[in-house]
Amino acid sequence: MEIFRPHIIFSAAITLDGKLATRTGDSKLSSKADKNRVYKLRTKVDAILIGKNTAKLDDPLLSVHHAKKKNPIRVVLDSNATIQNNSRILRTSSKIPTIIVVGQKAHKKNLRRLEKFPIQVIVCGNQRINIKKLIGILAKQGIKKILVEGGGATNWAFIKANLVDEIIITITPYLVGGINATTLVDGDGFSTITKSKKLKLKSARRIKNEIVLHYEN
Repeated sequence: MEIFRPHIIFSAAITLDGKLATRTGDSKLSSKADKNRVYKLRTKVDAILIGKNTAKLDDPLLSVHHAKKKNPIRVVLDSNATIQNNSRILRTSSKIPTIIVVGQKAHKKNLRRLEKFPIQVIVCGNQRINIKKLIGILAKQGIKKILVEGGGATNWAFIKANLVDEIIITITPYLVGGINATTLVDGDGFSTITKSKKLKLKSARRIKNEIVLHYEN
């Protein structure tokens, strides 16, 4: 019997050379029109998931902003529970449901600090978070659709675990270069093309100077 798991969508804006951000972490790539498209996409999911690096560098709110719909649950992968008290995610946790996922070896001092906030802490995995196990836990909480807006490391964890159903990518008109700049998918990567993930192009849409590509598994 096949075990149910949430439907997982990747969402990102990248440069022409495949970067999520510059080498200094500047990720302000999307136009206003594309941001509004993402806000609408967020209204169609149950949860938005990011990694600790995205939380630290971008300090996102992860809300639907002006879409005037219910905000999805925010899920942050943070194995050592290092998210800062003044982050926008923690500061708004009383208004938007928030889950921080940590590893078993997360520092107790950090965990005690998180207890001050109205959030759910899920312990999943040892030093690194067990993605497959986490997805099962989220499914049991009634989460049926997840939007992953992670960085290169988080995206690789999902790709490696074969947990991607759709990818919606905005190609922005920038070339930033940088061997240390984060790409759409980082990590170890696949050794050969035949082992890599291949998806089907569902649609390609031009929005002024950007192109939105929609792929399905």
